[in-house]
Amino acid sequence: MSRSTVHAIALQDLRPGRTGAVPRGTPGERLHDRLGRPLRDLRISVTDRCNFRCGYCMPKEVFGKDYPYLPHAALLSFEEISRLARLFLAQGVRKIRLTGGEPLLRKDLERLVAQLAALRTPEGLPADLTLTTNGSLLARKARALRDAGLRRVTVSLDGLDDAVFRRMNDADFPVAEVLRGIDAALAAGLGPVKVNMVVKRGTNEQEILPMARHFRGTGVVLRFIEYMDVGATNGWRLDEVLPSAELIARLRAELPLVPLQAAQPGETAQRWGHAQAGVHDPALGEIGVISSVTQAFCHDCNRARLSTEGRLFLCLFASQGHDLRALLRGGAADEDIAAAIAGIWQGRSDRYSELRATQAPDTANAARRVEMSYIGG
Repeated sequence: MSRSTVHAIALQDLRPGRTGAVPRGTPGERLHDRLGRPLRDLRISVTDRCNFRCGYCMPKEVFGKDYPYLPHAALLSFEEISRLARLFLAQGVRKIRLTGGEPLLRKDLERLVAQLAALRTPEGLPADLTLTTNGSLLARKARALRDAGLRRVTVSLDGLDDAVFRRMNDADFPVAEVLRGIDAALAAGLGPVKVNMVVKRGTNEQEILPMARHFRGTGVVLRFIEYMDVGATNGWRLDEVLPSAELIARLRAELPLVPLQAAQPGETAQRWGHAQAGVHDPALGEIGVISSVTQAFCHDCNRARLSTEGRLFLCLFASQGHDLRALLRGGAADEDIAAAIAGIWQGRSDRYSELRATQAPDTANAARRVEMSYIGG
């Protein structure tokens, strides 16, 4: 399966004047898609490489030593990323998340962080600038990232037992080093630190309670994610999904938890607070569950994803993206790129997870679906 097959899209879809009545993307404009969802969250992949081989994302049998990663010249430069981020902020984006692959493998990433931290919304406010990482390099990078202007980090961690964790990352990487990275992030002020655990039935579900107990009262927000059918290489099966409702029932049998209100519109996680005497105790913190399989949240999804080579994807489960790099490197003016972004978002009607529950599987599109390592989770 070639990249061109997965990601190609006709350039005329992006050219001003070729998409019908496209708004000009004036500063401060609030874009909404066909289902009335605003554009608020931009996730930017800065590399398609990772030093882990987690089976649900980059299985070793596919992403082996001969896998054809993108050449450096194909990647967006930091200046190109910053230019696009500025245009997205002008049209409603308020949160920017750097991702990968493993973003800390991108050389001099602190320089990009500083560029993005200097950007402002039309109201003169900085973006909520965050980063998702597997934590392997975080201990040595946390302070420099904070000094450059990064606000928060989210760390992927699929278990505390070292043997389980090494099996999950399939790179023989020790859990102690990731925990050291989390401590370094807390010490650097990159908080609240969030930890994401992908739960795969029969693989790491025994780690649910140990993880909840370990992070209770530490200031870390632990989130459990249902194993998702992202990409075409992870061999996803529905019977390996542990529903969030079952997970919460397991936790509440051992730990007192109370439901909490969503912190903001479009939030993907359902929040639960650790409680004392039936009341949430903020000192003990909270957990979250992301039920992307059993309780789809497409109805208020406000996220777009920019791939490493500048393709804009409107859904984590998309099979094609829109080529913004061609506009950047073809000399397009800011207003034309802004108009393209506006036209793309306003034409969006993606709601894959909602449709999954009501329709027969689309095996043809599933085989072409973009990999999570390419556009980030």
